[in-house]
Order: sequence, then structure tokens, then C-alpha cells
Amino acid sequence: MLPPVSRPDALPRTPLTGQQRRFLRALVQPRKALLQVGSAGITEAVAAAVEAALLDHELIKVRLLEPEDKRGAAEALAAASGSHLCGLVGHTVILYRAHPEKPRLVLPTPGRAARRGDAT
Repeated sequence: MLPPVSRPDALPRTPLTGQQRRFLRALVQPRKALLQVGSAGITEAVAAAVEAALLDHELIKVRLLEPEDKRGAAEALAAASGSHLCGLVGHTVILYRAHPEKPRLVLPTPGRAARRGDAT
């Protein structure tokens, strides 16, 4: 597995609340998986593709094909990309990382409703 991403611009990640994870899972539900991880597992090429997809979309689905340990692979993928693991549904991993300059998704906080923004 790959080591976690260490970017100088990366802020310390605060854990997502259950409300925020539910919000993100609801947003990603109608979308199709953007990436597939094959039998080779999480390689540098996969990590680079996840990085690019997170920069473009902030919220993505990644399909794991034939994982030995799907929970471990999901956590390794989140750690390698510096993203939040929002959920694991079947063999599909849901990852979220806010755009460093122009976040499009505004997560709900206690007492404040969520805003979808331009969730493309």
C-alpha cells in the first residue's frame, strides 16, 4: 500500500460527522463510479487518478474489483489521497476531499442547513 499523502498545503483533517457523511452519501448516490481498482490493488497510477478526480469533483465513487480486504483497501485509498472515507457500500468506496482553493460543496454543520453548490 502507498503511504499517506503529505502536501504542504494540506490542512489538518477534522473528522466528518455522521450528518456530513450522510449528506455526502446522498449526493453521490446517483453518480457512477469514476474509477476502478483492479486486482493489482492501489498503485501509484491509481493514487494519481484518485487525486485528479478529487480535484475535479471533490466527491467520488471508486469501485474495488476483487478486493481481499475491502475495508483495508478503502482506508488505504483514503489515506493515500488525503481524503475522507465517507462510506463503503458493497465494493464501492465513497471519498470526499474539499477543493483546496474553490470548494463547491458546503457541508452541513449543527444548526445550519447544507448547500449543494455546483456539485458536478
